[in-house]
Amino acid sequence: MTLLSNEVVLRPRFTIELEFSNEEALRLFEESKTTDFVISRIDDHVFIRIPRGKQHFWSPQLHLEIEPMEDGKSLLRGLFGPKPSIWTMFMFAHLIVATIFIIFGIWAYSNWSINNDFIPQLVVMFFMLIIWFGLYFAGRMGKDAGKGEMRSLYDYMLSTLSAKQSPIA
Repeated sequence: MTLLSNEVVLRPRFTIELEFSNEEALRLFEESKTTDFVISRIDDHVFIRIPRGKQHFWSPQLHLEIEPMEDGKSLLRGLFGPKPSIWTMFMFAHLIVATIFIIFGIWAYSNWSINNDFIPQLVVMFFMLIIWFGLYFAGRMGKDAGKGEMRSLYDYMLSTLSAKQSPIA
């Protein structure tokens, strides 16, 4: 099994080859009872979340996709990330900042080409760059704030999978 890497990524991913079928792995998660995490399953996907009462703004979730393989084994693909609403908000903010940057860049170029003052547009573009970096570092801080919870989610996943004593023959 692979452990989490220390790469600089906002949404860490991992892959584990399981010695038993995907249905057996999915059943293990469905049958696991805990008050520490909220587990939901949709088809071959399992979502493990922190309960609402224990969540903070940066609380991560673990999305698992368990795919069948030909030899009776299965492949588990995991993805850590923020709640989907937080991720969507961050992507939307990046889109808005990029759009404003491009619009003011075009406006600055137009003013420059007709020998008009273009300093105000450059100032706005500079502030958009600062906001862009701010969004990136806010995401990094959020990931750091949720590292302990990420480790807890990962450890819970491993303990649930290790409950299966013998692989299917």
